[in-house]
Amino acid sequence: MRGDGRRAWQALLLVVAAWFASGPVLAETVMPRPAELERDVQFWIRVYTEVTTNEGFLHDEHNLGVVYQPVHFGPEATPAQRHEQVDGLREHYRATLRRLAQGADDLTEDERRIRDAFGSEASPERFEQAQSEVRFQLGQADRFREGLTRSGIWEAHIADTLANLGLPPEISALPHVESSFNPAAYSKVGAAGLWQFMRSTGRRFLRIDDAVDERLDPFRATEAAAQLLDFNYRLLGTWPLALTAYNHGAAGMRRARDALGTSDIALIVRQHKSPTFGFASRNFYVSFLAALEIDRNPEKYFGPIARQPESRFREVEVPAYVSLSALERVVKVDRTRLAALNPALRPPVWKGQRRVPQGYRLRLPAEAGEWTSALLAAKLSPGERFAGQPRPAVYKVKSGDTLASIAAKQGYNLTALADVNGLKMAAKLKPGRSLQLPENSPQLLPRGAESALAAAPKPADTVYVVRAGDVLTDVATRVGVPVAQLVAVNQLSSADSLYEGQRLRLSPAAGGSVAASAATAVSTANSASEVLSEEKAETRAAASEERKPARRNEPVSGSQAEAQSPAVFPAAVPQASDPVDYSVGADDSIRVAAAETLGHFADWLGTSAARLRELNHLKAAATVVMGHKLKLSFGKVAKADFEQKRRDYHQQLQAAFFAGHRIIGTEVYVSRRGDSLWAVTQRFSRLPVWLLQQYNPDVDFADLHSGVQIVVPRVEEVPAV
Repeated sequence: MRGDGRRAWQALLLVVAAWFASGPVLAETVMPRPAELERDVQFWIRVYTEVTTNEGFLHDEHNLGVVYQPVHFGPEATPAQRHEQVDGLREHYRATLRRLAQGADDLTEDERRIRDAFGSEASPERFEQAQSEVRFQLGQADRFREGLTRSGIWEAHIADTLANLGLPPEISALPHVESSFNPAAYSKVGAAGLWQFMRSTGRRFLRIDDAVDERLDPFRATEAAAQLLDFNYRLLGTWPLALTAYNHGAAGMRRARDALGTSDIALIVRQHKSPTFGFASRNFYVSFLAALEIDRNPEKYFGPIARQPESRFREVEVPAYVSLSALERVVKVDRTRLAALNPALRPPVWKGQRRVPQGYRLRLPAEAGEWTSALLAAKLSPGERFAGQPRPAVYKVKSGDTLASIAAKQGYNLTALADVNGLKMAAKLKPGRSLQLPENSPQLLPRGAESALAAAPKPADTVYVVRAGDVLTDVATRVGVPVAQLVAVNQLSSADSLYEGQRLRLSPAAGGSVAASAATAVSTANSASEVLSEEKAETRAAASEERKPARRNEPVSGSQAEAQSPAVFPAAVPQASDPVDYSVGADDSIRVAAAETLGHFADWLGTSAARLRELNHLKAAATVVMGHKLKLSFGKVAKADFEQKRRDYHQQLQAAFFAGHRIIGTEVYVSRRGDSLWAVTQRFSRLPVWLLQQYNPDVDFADLHSGVQIVVPRVEEVPAV
């Protein structure tokens, strides 16, 4: 071998050797376990392995190395008696801390133990503070052991899902923290399933409606959780921050990182101050590290563990809307087994009120045979297959319903609905009553749509891309299409719901009709409204939990813990998947987000666009640019009210979109010379600009250079219910 070749070969061997040598180091640092947080990790290992839900620890809220004492409850003790026991012990240790704060020198052995436990923190000021921070933590050992046993059912699918996205295998331990591997788990604030998805976050990746809730399907929910965690990691750059964002939200973790100027999880846990960054958020990552340690070494803590065997099944895509009874007949699998394999199907399906949706991936026993979608279609009689989900024949009245609201929600003519039920249009309705729905009453078109559409000219182009400052009436004039047609064809909930980069269809899709588009528009608008209401309810519920006194957030029994949340820490921020910071800066300025206009800001501030132009030295024709700083005036509206209106607006945009779409993956687009935001959105259909911004919050789309990597979410339409 020549000298040059030998040297090159030796250099290559050195590189390979270095790579192998660094392998274990890399594996260890993916999920770092900082020495500064080790006492916290050890505390949660004790919670997960030493004390059950019939026990717990009384401890200091901030220094988890200070455990005042274990608490054991009598087997027959009621929750009230348990609370009384905890409160009595809490008061005892508050008295001890008062003596330490006062500098008493006649300390008992137990008082000296507590003083020494604080270590270098021990001071009169710290003992004074600690009096209000005596916290009770219920044990989890029995729940954790049960979770270890259950985890075997899904561990292979979780491992494959994580590997397919290139995510660390350690993430497979997260359901221990979230649900103890209970796929049917529900929380008080609306989270559900193995991975505890809120509806608002879940709808980004999963189908969630009256017929299907894929949060309750461990397999689909695992795939969604992997997407969300991958999203968090792309935004935040480290796994400790990405995992903490699963509880605290991506926007909150970006604020924490930027406020302290570091991605060091130990510094953030110890130093970040925020009303929402409380005990749960501070402890989420360390509790995960504890769960990971136990999951990797279960025999060390629990002795022999027999994990349940992996679930075996076949999946077949349902070819049409089919009743459950028809499926039972064809596949020859009884309802009980189907229910066990298909937890995502909701009660209306099992009760026969809804059909199994077209496109649903039906899970069958492994021994059920080689079913395909085509074979299933062939076995079903024509009368058992439906091209579309039939609307229900009856509607059960809910609290607060009126005849008008039901007509609007279901898309029926109010007069026809009243007539078929023999009611006056202003009649009061009793909850629980069943209303007959008109068989032949068409769903409503926007007012005047029929005549306008009949006279509408056919546009030369098929798509119009909304520009900054566009309103629907201007677009209609520019492209020569009536407003009513644009609303109907694009399923717009209102004439004001335009955002820069939005792609408007100018005529119905091939094979479609304006009437069908309008009917879908009504359904989409109603669905989006329901989603937004659910998200606001989630936010209120989470905020209510946050405001409760400490004692009420400290369950003292397994049943109380389950009622509050299957997770040790309920999600801190319901809208966890939106990384955009909608708050106002200390200098009364904001960064303009996608889909925002000067008119929006003026409306939310109760001022005029002219005043904002003057304040920001903008010319009359100038528009606000996404990502640019804008100075605001708060003479008429409080900052908090402005922020809330701004968040509500974006939640409504997102709810409307995810009522009919979901994210199925991502791809990377590298910008080219001359590219602009408009050009990028042209390359990808059905992609709102605000969603592109969420996946690329640090990309300046107003000054896009060649070679910039842009993460593009891939979306698909969700079939209507």
